[in-house]
Amino acid sequence: MERPAILTKFDSLAQGYAAHDYADPPRYLARRAAVVTGTGPRLARGDTILDLACADGNMARPLEQLGYRYRGVDGSEAMIAEARRTLGDGVPLEVGLLQSYVPAEPVEMTLLLRAVKYVPVADRPAFFRRVAGFTRTKLVLDFPPEEEDAAQMRADLQAAGWTDVVQRPFFLPQHVAFPAPLRQATRTLEHTGPLARLVMRFAGIWVWSAVPPR
Repeated sequence: MERPAILTKFDSLAQGYAAHDYADPPRYLARRAAVVTGTGPRLARGDTILDLACADGNMARPLEQLGYRYRGVDGSEAMIAEARRTLGDGVPLEVGLLQSYVPAEPVEMTLLLRAVKYVPVADRPAFFRRVAGFTRTKLVLDFPPEEEDAAQMRADLQAAGWTDVVQRPFFLPQHVAFPAPLRQATRTLEHTGPLARLVMRFAGIWVWSAVPPR
């Protein structure tokens, strides 16, 4: 399969990626790890999470700290090299294209962060079917509401047999380091139902979970 052109961009961003892509990496990534694992069906300690399009593997340590096993795959060789530099040899990492990758064995959860936009809409049902083939418990993905058609996303998941779709807002900003009171305010806002949905018109991202066909 031809290497997507976007990977050249990510090759150039690989060195120090997390440090320049997140204003407050430790707090943001820890909060994100709690949200993505806590959305949808519960996982058990020791379950394996596959991070598709993992970039520099910045989710590895937060997910491991929650008690999960981590595997990362990315199409950028430079990103995987950066991940190996920062994580060492103890974390399983692979180079593989989002459009075709299949792990050697199934995983309990597949994670797709900031990357569903790289799957063409016409290809999404087939993509979701492939992911269902190696995911036992749930798929978790995220996207800004202005970037994707939520109804189409739900239809594509259902066309591939995914069920029990759960969505929740996530308001902690990626590029601004909030002080503790504001971090707590975003966490509280995420659980306010109608108010949270209203705020999602102006800020925040959706985190979705779906259960694979049984």
